[in-house]
Amino acid sequence: MVFSSLFFVFVFLPLNLILYFVTKSQKAKNYIMLIFSLIFYAWGEPVAVFLMIGMALADYLIARGIYAVGARTKIAKTGLILACLIDLGLLGLFKYATFFVGQFKNIFGVPDTIANIVLPIGISFYTFQLLSYVVDVYRGEVEAQKSFPTLLMYVSLFHQCIAGPIVRYSDVNKELTSRKVTVTDLSYGITRFTVGLAKKAVLANTCGAIADSMLVADKIAPDEALKLIMTRPTLALWVGCLAFMFQIYLDFSAYSDMAIGMGRMIGFHYLENFNYPYTAKSVTDFWRRWHMSLSSFFRDYVYIPLGGNRCSTGRQIFNLLVVWALTGFWHGASWNYMLWGVYFFVFLVIEKFVLKNALEKIPFISNIVTLVIIYFGWVLFKFTDFKVLGAAFKGIFGNTPAGFTNFETSTSVKANIIFLIICAVACSPIIPAISKYVNKQYERSPKARAVFAIGTIATPVVCLLLATIFLVGDSYNPFLYWKF
Repeated sequence: MVFSSLFFVFVFLPLNLILYFVTKSQKAKNYIMLIFSLIFYAWGEPVAVFLMIGMALADYLIARGIYAVGARTKIAKTGLILACLIDLGLLGLFKYATFFVGQFKNIFGVPDTIANIVLPIGISFYTFQLLSYVVDVYRGEVEAQKSFPTLLMYVSLFHQCIAGPIVRYSDVNKELTSRKVTVTDLSYGITRFTVGLAKKAVLANTCGAIADSMLVADKIAPDEALKLIMTRPTLALWVGCLAFMFQIYLDFSAYSDMAIGMGRMIGFHYLENFNYPYTAKSVTDFWRRWHMSLSSFFRDYVYIPLGGNRCSTGRQIFNLLVVWALTGFWHGASWNYMLWGVYFFVFLVIEKFVLKNALEKIPFISNIVTLVIIYFGWVLFKFTDFKVLGAAFKGIFGNTPAGFTNFETSTSVKANIIFLIICAVACSPIIPAISKYVNKQYERSPKARAVFAIGTIATPVVCLLLATIFLVGDSYNPFLYWKF
C-alpha cells in the first residue's frame, strides 16, 4: 500500500481518521494509530513486520536498562554498543549481505550460490529512528519510554516509517502521550497532504515516465539497459536526466509533504525535510536543504562524535569522508551510491577548504554551478551498473551512435517542454512567495480576503481531484525512496 493509491486515500486514511477522532482517550488513540500502522506495514511486508517489532522490543529493553543505570556510565555504554550491534547488524544483514557476498564471489569464485535476502521496506529509516532514541537515552537527553506500545507506535507510525522523514524521538516524545489537534492543524494537514499527493501523482510520476522513456527503466536488466542507453541520442539523455532530477525531488518531497500533513492532522509536528534544495547557492547549502532529517542525523550521530570541526584539517576531511561514504552507502548496496557520496564529499571539501564558501557570494552564477554539480550527481545516482553509467556519460557528452537527436526525441521534448517548466517552478519557492504575498494583503483588502478564503478551500479539493484523475488506472506508482 502506498500513500498515492486510491485505496489509501479514500479508504485507509479516512477510516483511520474517523476511528481516531471518535476515540476519546489518548491511550486509545495511540492504540488506533499502532494497529493501523502495523496493518499498513504488514500490507506490503507481512513477515518483516515481526522484524521491526523485534528490533523495537530489543531497543526498548536496552534503553530501559541504560536509563536505570544512568546516562554515560560504563554499563550504559555496553548497552549502547549492544543496541548498535543489533540494529546495524540486522540492517547490514538484510541490506548489504547479498551485495558483499556477491563481491566476494566475483573475486574468489565462491560460494557457488548466493542467497537472495529480501530487503524489508523502510528498514533504513526505522533503524535510524531506533538508534537516535537509544543514543539520546544514553546521552541523558530524553527519558526512556516506559510503554513498549508507545515506543512501537513511534517507530511504526505509517506516516513516516517507510520513507521518512527520519523523526527523532526527542522531537515528538511529548506528543506521543499528549497532543491536541486544532482546526488550524487539521486544515493545514489536509492541505499539505493533498498538495503532496498531487505533486506525486501529477508531477513526479509524469517525470518518471519521461525519464524512463528517454533513459531506461529501473527494472530492466543491465545488459538490456546497456543496449538501450547506447541507442539514446544526446538530447534524450540530457532531458531524461533532467526529468529524473525533477522526479527524485518531487517524489521524495511529496512523500514528506504527505507524512507531515498526516502527522499534523492528529497533532504531530514533524520537522521539515526539504527546503527548496535546487535553489541552493553551493553544495553545502544544498545539503542543508535536501533530506534534512538524514543530513542532521549523520551530523549529530556520526560527524560531531568523530570530532566534527573541532580538530585538525586532516581529521576534518577524514570525518567528512566517513560521513559521505556512509551517506552514499545508506542509499543502497551498490558501488554507484558509494561513488555518489564520495562525489559530493569532494565538492564539499573544495568548498570548505579551498573556496571557503566564496561561491555563495556570487548570486545566480553560484546557483547555476551548484545545479550543474547536482545534475551530474543524479546521473551517478540513477545508474547502478557502471557499464550503463559509463555509456550514459559518453552519450551525454556526444559520444553516441544515435547522434544528437532524432525525430522521436525532438517530438517528445517539444511535447513535454511546458510540463518540465512547470516542474521547475514547482521545485522553486515561487508559488509559496505568491501565497505569502496574498496572505499579507489578506489583512488590508476585502478582495484579498475573499481570494485567500477561496484558495484555502479550493486548494485541497483541486489537488485531490487532479491526483485522482491521474491515479485512476495507474496500478503501480511507488515512491523512489521506498527501496532505500
